[in-house]
This record gives sequence, structure tokens and C-alpha cells, in this order.
Amino acid sequence: MLAVADLHKSFVSPEGGRVGIVHVAAFALAAGEQRALRGESGSGKTTFLHLIAGILAADSGHVTIDGVEMTALGESQRDRLRAAKLGYIFQAFNLLQGHTVLENVLLGMGFGPRGADAVHAREILTRVGLAHRLHHFPRQLSTGQQQRVAVARALANRPRLVLADEPTGNLDHRHARESLVLIREVCRENDAALLLVSHDEQALAQFEGVQDFALINRPGPEDRS
Repeated sequence: MLAVADLHKSFVSPEGGRVGIVHVAAFALAAGEQRALRGESGSGKTTFLHLIAGILAADSGHVTIDGVEMTALGESQRDRLRAAKLGYIFQAFNLLQGHTVLENVLLGMGFGPRGADAVHAREILTRVGLAHRLHHFPRQLSTGQQQRVAVARALANRPRLVLADEPTGNLDHRHARESLVLIREVCRENDAALLLVSHDEQALAQFEGVQDFALINRPGPEDRS
């Protein structure tokens, strides 16, 4: 489902040099597999997810998703592949403030292959405990409720690959556990692969064989494109 090979990403430092953030020689995830990576803030794990999703362009290397090489595509093609195959749970939610909870999910579904489906959108929002908040705006929700909208939006299109960036970081212990159970359950239902990155030990404890991101990410001080 996911194959990463010799993936590099660097940024320009304030001093003008290039500083390596990501250099992953090899990483793979099979269809239906669920994996968690442990990484502290600033370790490059969010950049790694953005590279997989095609949100950021790599300096070099390869990301292949369901047989399609993401890194060989142009920006519009990456957008279409992401809409068709990926669900991304953003740490910062990225909700549209001028739209209701239901509209946020429907708009996300509109980019996918099945199009907007109000019945399914309501169903997934009910599963995350927000049936009574469908017509509220993000500003009217708690931080935890906004996170659950982000989870629902990411899962609504039945993606083949789900990328979860600190999905429990803004939730209390009970809602964090419930959200993770839901994410993993929906992934199993759809035979979707799941890659979660976090530094939350309670979240990581729900996965077997947690891997330290630092063990697969070995950027040099000056990775150059």
C-alpha cells in the first residue's frame, strides 16, 4: 500500500544553509496494516507525513501509494490522488471556520471519488459522538470536539491509507481512547492502512511494535536536493 525509498527533505536555515529534516531510506506499510511511530516535537514526523501525502514536495526520493508514485506527480495530480486514496487527520484540525460541522465533512467528501454523501457524513459524525453538533460552527465547539470533526472528515471517504498526526493531542484520556478505537475500527472495516505518529505514550500503548521515528529518519546536517 505504501512504499517509501530514499526520501529526502531539507529547508533553508536562517543562516542560509540547508538543514536536513527527513531522510528515510526505506519504509513500507501493507494494506490493512496499522503502525505507530514515536517522535518528539520537532523530530520531522509531521514533515514525513506531509511528504507521504504530497502536501510537501520531496527534494528527492520516492513515495508510492497503492501502486502510484506520488513523488512523480504534479501538484494537481497529487491533489487528486490524495482525495481518492488518503485520509489525513491534522494535528491543527484545519477545519473551515465559516462552515458547520456537517458541511466540513461534506466538503471533504466532495473531493473524493464517491462525492458528498449526507447520510454517510451524518453516520460518521454520530460515531464520533457529534450527532448533536451537526449544525454548529467550529468556533462553537470545544477543542476536543473539533478534533473529532477532523477525525470524521478524514475517515468519511473510506480512504485506503489514513495518516494520523498526533490525533489524540487535544483530547482527554477517555475521548482519546474512543477516537483511536474508532479510527482503527474504520480502517479495519475498509482494509485501510493506518500510520499514526505521536509522542503520546497512552496512544502509542494501543499499538504493537511501536517504532521510534529516529531509527528510520537519519537526516544529515545539510541534505541537499
